[in-house]
Amino acid sequence: MPTELSHQIIAIANQKGGVGKTTTTINLATAMAAVGRSVLVIDLDPQGNASTGLGIDRSNRAVSSYQVLGGEADVLDAAVPTDIPGLSVVPSTIDLSGAELELVSVPRRTFRLKDSLSESRAREKFDFILIDCPPSLSLLTLNALVAAQSVLVPLQCEFFALEGLSLLLRTIERVRAHFNPTLEMRGVVLTMFDRRNNLSGQVASDVRAYLGDKVFKTVIPRNVRISEAPSHGKPALLYDYKCPGSQAYIKLASEFLKRSDTPRAA
Repeated sequence: MPTELSHQIIAIANQKGGVGKTTTTINLATAMAAVGRSVLVIDLDPQGNASTGLGIDRSNRAVSSYQVLGGEADVLDAAVPTDIPGLSVVPSTIDLSGAELELVSVPRRTFRLKDSLSESRAREKFDFILIDCPPSLSLLTLNALVAAQSVLVPLQCEFFALEGLSLLLRTIERVRAHFNPTLEMRGVVLTMFDRRNNLSGQVASDVRAYLGDKVFKTVIPRNVRISEAPSHGKPALLYDYKCPGSQAYIKLASEFLKRSDTPRAA
């Protein structure tokens, strides 16, 4: 059953590439849809990897997030159902790469996605809207952070992870100060964890010491089946339900929903 905290908009962001951001988006969305939540993924990355990973062929992207940002299409008109019941995606195309230049002179350029969502009935239809951001602190990412209620940060268990996290946290603070005062840090998901590597354990310990309970207990391991799944146009949960990576994302979804369904203190 939907809760009083339903209709949540979450930006999944990290300015560093290759951290498992899109993988986390599509598998978290799939796991939540599997337990009866209605979920919309908005692919805001010009590479369109979230769209591909959810099985949306490029021929089925006539209306995309580019048209949504440009005010040419409603979010619901752009939403394409996936093979997972309850999960839809607003796909991305390479046209989105030119959106930043086109938006420079547009009024309220940082509020384009927020305004589109506010004018759409998408928030009434979906319990969760996950925005997959590009791997940069760009105008596209800024639009996501302004539109979102909270930010989920996938963080790889590798060297320089904390340095990149500090930069992103400063950006979130600036967005909160100037554009979106209610923006929250939903949490950090540790990805690409390798138990055989001492560095992974050290990074995980450092991040938990730095952010405390903002770090999810569930850790996503390095897993070849997760890497293989996108080439088949499937989330890992459909490609190999029993693999360690899929099982980790199922646990993450459970933890995520438990946090989401717990009313926050006033």
